[in-house]
Amino acid sequence: PMVDGVERVGVMQVSGSGTATDRTEAGRALASLATLLVVSQSSHDDLLVRHQRSSPMSLQAELLWAFLPPRTIGITRATSAAMLEPAYDIGGDAFDHTFVDGTLHLTMLDAMGHDLASGGASAAAVAACRAARRSGAALPDIATTIDRTLARWIPDRLMTGVIAELDTDTGDFHWINCGHPPPLLIRDGHVLPRALERDAELPLGLGFHDPEPPARHHVRLQPGDRVVIHSDGVTEARSPDGDLFGEDRLTDTVIRSLAS
Repeated sequence: PMVDGVERVGVMQVSGSGTATDRTEAGRALASLATLLVVSQSSHDDLLVRHQRSSPMSLQAELLWAFLPPRTIGITRATSAAMLEPAYDIGGDAFDHTFVDGTLHLTMLDAMGHDLASGGASAAAVAACRAARRSGAALPDIATTIDRTLARWIPDRLMTGVIAELDTDTGDFHWINCGHPPPLLIRDGHVLPRALERDAELPLGLGFHDPEPPARHHVRLQPGDRVVIHSDGVTEARSPDGDLFGEDRLTDTVIRSLAS
């Protein structure tokens, strides 16, 4: 297996002489080296990028994927995994996550629209989030920075979002919700109803969170808990006969995946 941190990049096959133990160790070393080469080149090597893709990518998707971090990161106590679908034609959805001294910082954003402007708004919001976070800003200040950035540079573009952090030592989970669907808490294979629902805050980009930041909420998670943060693009997706995918199907899909 080719693994970058905790993200599976691919798999490679190696054959050679020697004992089984020697072959295994050599194979692991070669897989690690190959992974480093692939990851280091994947952002700018067009030949490698073309072989990785199965179809052309839209302009807004090309813009956003250039800004996004690895889809899966993790340490001993916690893992954060994200996905965007359809991957080749994403609009205004974006995510960011990182671990700093045992604390997981994560952001989920959903810009209004599915055009290039929405992708640009999400890219600007991710940049504002990182700039504030790397300057030591707290969650309310990160939200205010995103709100101020959108209102100044990309006016009339609304954005919902969840900005959160998890202390992996204590299990303390803090989050801010600006007009976004509430996160879901899965414990022991079941969704805890309304566990992370709080009073709604206005979306970002309206200028209402500057200088008054949105409220920060808190719960203490237990070992084994899963927090699912999603955009309405998942729950409002429709089948060919018009049925909504809905929150129940989303949670059922997640729980079945965990069980398998």
